[in-house]
Amino acid sequence: MRKLLNTLHVMTQGSYLHRDGETVAVKVGDELKLRVPVHTLEGLVCWGRVSCSPPMLGLCCERGVGISFLSEQGSFIARVNGPVSGNVLLRRQQYRIADDGISALPVVRTIVAAKIANSRVVLLRAAREVVDEKREKDLRDAANRLSWAGLEAARAVSIDEARGHEGMAGQVYFSVFDQMIGGDREAFHFGGRSRRPPLDRVNALLSFVYALLRHDIESALESVGLDPAVGFLHTDRPGRPSLALDLMEELRAALADRLVLTLINRRQIQGSGFTEEDGGGIQMDDNTRKQVVSAWQLRKQDEIEHPYLKERIPLGLVPYVQALLLARHVRGGLDAYPAFFWR
Repeated sequence: MRKLLNTLHVMTQGSYLHRDGETVAVKVGDELKLRVPVHTLEGLVCWGRVSCSPPMLGLCCERGVGISFLSEQGSFIARVNGPVSGNVLLRRQQYRIADDGISALPVVRTIVAAKIANSRVVLLRAAREVVDEKREKDLRDAANRLSWAGLEAARAVSIDEARGHEGMAGQVYFSVFDQMIGGDREAFHFGGRSRRPPLDRVNALLSFVYALLRHDIESALESVGLDPAVGFLHTDRPGRPSLALDLMEELRAALADRLVLTLINRRQIQGSGFTEEDGGGIQMDDNTRKQVVSAWQLRKQDEIEHPYLKERIPLGLVPYVQALLLARHVRGGLDAYPAFFWR
């Protein structure tokens, strides 16, 4: 099994990354802050005003270290990769499946069913943790509704029908998301999903952690030779990593949402770490962003038993394992794609 390597997040504004032999060096002004051997890196994420030297970019591309550039708040800007990896025949087959609704339907049904099932697990775990009987009942009722939605999605007769079940399940899930918050409920009130900009602290956290997950999934897809831009559930759109968004759907609740709830409910972050921008958008301050990234990196070290492989692996390897299993299915080595069903 592949080893879980590190993802280096550079968040200090004005940082400059350059090559120093076989290491990535980070300078702020004239001061050297960090040197990291390139062979220990899985990926590199530059947040905001962080610049890179051409030799450093070349080193990372040669060694298969993908580099993502994000805004300070986590909005995707660009990604730099080396030569395309993998067999061209794999990508050609991926494109054929994506163009054929009948061939893509089994993968879409599995991804949507897994997303709904994993969302249901999050609701049931929260129901066991809350002390308010009404909140517990609301969460369990929503989980029951998701059970039916998952069954319907698993036997959808078209991709559009599967998308419909996904949308309905998402509405049910987020309608009770606020009931899962047990920390500072005044500061971290959730009034519904909002993006660009997020309109409350919970949405700011969700969008930020989703950006972290997206980076890891894109890196995983590139590493196994699949094209992150061509998906089965999400339609093609210039600049959108549709296949990465496909895999995000099944992993979002287990890897991202659960982390956000843990950070809030254990009071690991404070409401004072957020500011309101012009236009009503909520943004995290630098210290809060660093705390979230640190918690994300620690979360990736947790070990689980993979439901398909029946092996214990770090949680951070789940995107790679799912990308690998999807590639094997596309090649024809697996009759069906085994999506990640969290337990």
